[in-house]
Amino acid sequence: MSSSQTKRPLQSLNSRALKGDIRVPGDKSISHRSLMFGGLAIGETKITGLLEGEDVLATAEAMRKLGATVNRDNDGTWHVTGVGVGALREPDSVIDMGNAGTGIRLMAGIVATHPITTFFTGDVSLCKRPMGRVADPLAEFGAQFITRERGRPPMAVIGTDEAKPVTYTLPMASAQVKSAVLLAGLNTAGTTTVIEPKPSRDHTERMLRHFGVDVDVSINDDGGRTVSLTGPVEMKAADIVVPTDPSSAAFPLVAALINPESQVTIRDVCLNPLRTGLITTLIEMGGDITITNEREEAGETIGDLVVSGKNRLTGIVVPAERAPSMIDEYPVLAVAAAYAQGETRMCGLEELRVKESDRLAAVAAGLAANGIIHRIEGDDLIVTGGDVPGGGMVETHLDHRIAMSFLVLGLGANDPVAVDDANPIATSFPSFEALMRELGANLAPAGS
Repeated sequence: MSSSQTKRPLQSLNSRALKGDIRVPGDKSISHRSLMFGGLAIGETKITGLLEGEDVLATAEAMRKLGATVNRDNDGTWHVTGVGVGALREPDSVIDMGNAGTGIRLMAGIVATHPITTFFTGDVSLCKRPMGRVADPLAEFGAQFITRERGRPPMAVIGTDEAKPVTYTLPMASAQVKSAVLLAGLNTAGTTTVIEPKPSRDHTERMLRHFGVDVDVSINDDGGRTVSLTGPVEMKAADIVVPTDPSSAAFPLVAALINPESQVTIRDVCLNPLRTGLITTLIEMGGDITITNEREEAGETIGDLVVSGKNRLTGIVVPAERAPSMIDEYPVLAVAAAYAQGETRMCGLEELRVKESDRLAAVAAGLAANGIIHRIEGDDLIVTGGDVPGGGMVETHLDHRIAMSFLVLGLGANDPVAVDDANPIATSFPSFEALMRELGANLAPAGS
């Protein structure tokens, strides 16, 4: 979202049971990667179901500037003709990644081992986010980085043509950092290895294999994983069917669970085992969720979620080791916890502090504004559920997930819940308002 765009306050009001059969947008993580990998592959990759949110469209434009041909048919099918690993061209202008944290970090990995200089910028929110955790390991390959203080964009990446393979141990589980290092390894002679303390999202590993790259994954004695590949590689074009995004499905999913008598089916959801932490947690809390029509597409598990609001949720302890599989879903889990009977403790949320906003602080402020008892202890968030007063205005900090989460909160609250700006929602879920209204959600301009 442009920093000059006028804010659009929106509120949600207590709604009756939600009903419907819906398909949320394509998975954002898979959409980013399908464009990037298609641009690095030899031949034409056809992509169906691509998320056409602002973040992903920024990645499409970035790949164009790096030399790939990226076109969209009228029916929503995308075609990417790649240039091959090692053959990216130097962009003629700055690449604007908008709000795409995944986009800028993975793109940094790709260009770090190409002998080109690339300048990246983004919106106000992205330019507050630290890039040091990808710049540091990528510098070990031989790339150079120039950023503002504390590693913030705008960022210049001066790629190297003498890349040296790296073995990097992640200080915390992060699919973005892991992916950036592996993508730098694609154009590096020798074996690049990432050691992660806990398993994080593995879309990069799965999709690289789909494009013909050998990726070795082994489980460590401590439960972490070692992931390695040997470059330079040649990637071959491979068509992609993008499943729907479990992080987007989370909003109608929780909305259905907190509104009694709701009955909602969400189609074609990505059920990658490293993305289903929220579903696991909500079922443990007593949520009535059934998975049907489970199948495989391009290395990913897909299925339909049938959700009922007939059960009252109960508070639980969510273990820290589950965090990597649901890191983007904690804001909406906090909403579910506000309606659950008893106390819900969400452990190990340190990575939430470096997302589109400091999400831990933003969630706590939103809960406070709406009369919900909560506290933060270290990196744990504890929410005491029950009656939800509502009535508050939530500052989104240009964060799409904060905006959507608190709009869900208002659907069962005593008084309306407002967010100060609904514009950022378009970065990941452009159809959010229309789809939620289709289910019966009561959304209206704030103050109306």
